[in-house]
Amino acid sequence: MLTRDDLLAALAAIRESAPVRADEVTGSTNATAAALAEEGAPEWTLVSAGHQTDGRGRLGRTWVDEPGKALIVSTVLRPTVAPARAGILSLAAGAAMAETIREVAGRSATCKWPNDLLVRDEKVGGILLETSVEREAFRWVVLGVGVNLVAPAGVDGAGGIGEVGSRGLLIGFLQRFHDLYEGEERELPGRVRSSWLTVSSTIGRLVEAETAAGGTIVGRAFGIDDFGGLLLSTDDGERRVAFGEVAHLADADA
Repeated sequence: MLTRDDLLAALAAIRESAPVRADEVTGSTNATAAALAEEGAPEWTLVSAGHQTDGRGRLGRTWVDEPGKALIVSTVLRPTVAPARAGILSLAAGAAMAETIREVAGRSATCKWPNDLLVRDEKVGGILLETSVEREAFRWVVLGVGVNLVAPAGVDGAGGIGEVGSRGLLIGFLQRFHDLYEGEERELPGRVRSSWLTVSSTIGRLVEAETAAGGTIVGRAFGIDDFGGLLLSTDDGERRVAFGEVAHLADADA
């Protein structure tokens, strides 16, 4: 599990200084980081845990980890980009971690839109972005990242990347994400698109997208837009999915 020294080393690697907190067990690192953000914690504040008892996923789901066998970390961000670009920040984190897993663990990790990290169709990790917005601007963003080193018992479809060093995994991730995040703001979508598309398992696939309104769209994924939305080519023309879930289909399922 990550230690306080590991978190400080990761911040040093990106030349940032911020508070850190490393817990052996916590309810949710995102919840802790959000509370710190509300208290005024600066950007790049890091919170980690060896095990979560109330880990959270997207759409109210839970995140289960094998104690001491996962990278679990949350980062406080204070972006100046518009809240509409929250999706592009999540994709940036996914691409940064997929690339890091490839380098550190030697596994061919990919990103399934919008926030899953896969190895051979097994989910090995995920990204959870939580935000506070006021007057059409971010007050804070908490970026949560979870990666299984070992697959948690009893979780269907879960996998692990192998028992690699968590410090190296965190440093590699933060360096890549920092590079995407801190560059020229107007060029952020282009930087993220270039990075994410190279590690995507969704682009080129026939998918069924479940929309926020409760409907479904079937089409072939061909890109992402400047806000992180998934672009589909369908029988009715091009469609955009801004939020929801996608299932990868075999062409015969169409």
